[in-house]
Amino acid sequence: MQFLSLEPFVPSGSNFTDAKQFFQELGFTLTWDAGDYIGFERDACKFILQKYDHAEFAQNFMLNVKVSDVEEFRNGLLSRKLPEKYGVTVGQPTQQPYGKEVNVIDMAGVCWHFVEGS
Repeated sequence: MQFLSLEPFVPSGSNFTDAKQFFQELGFTLTWDAGDYIGFERDACKFILQKYDHAEFAQNFMLNVKVSDVEEFRNGLLSRKLPEKYGVTVGQPTQQPYGKEVNVIDMAGVCWHFVEGS
């Protein structure tokens, strides 16, 4: 018996439609849509966007996503003006004990740690 995947339910915040669009512009593919739940996927990463708005929960929820190049990832977000368009926060790349990372705080307040890894 194996564990095959981990697909967290991520809260959308107050604007489910904008959150859905943001994650598509972030590079995720919408794989299924069940109304208040949407499946997203990119490469080996999957998550479920849930129509759920609870700020205290979202602001204490974090995800760690491995990417091949933190600088390229960050530059892509900034060149597409996603912070201005969606009101998200994109941090500066920082070196952590577990790798170089850039944080993105989405519209709900969830902190996404995009970490350079192999």
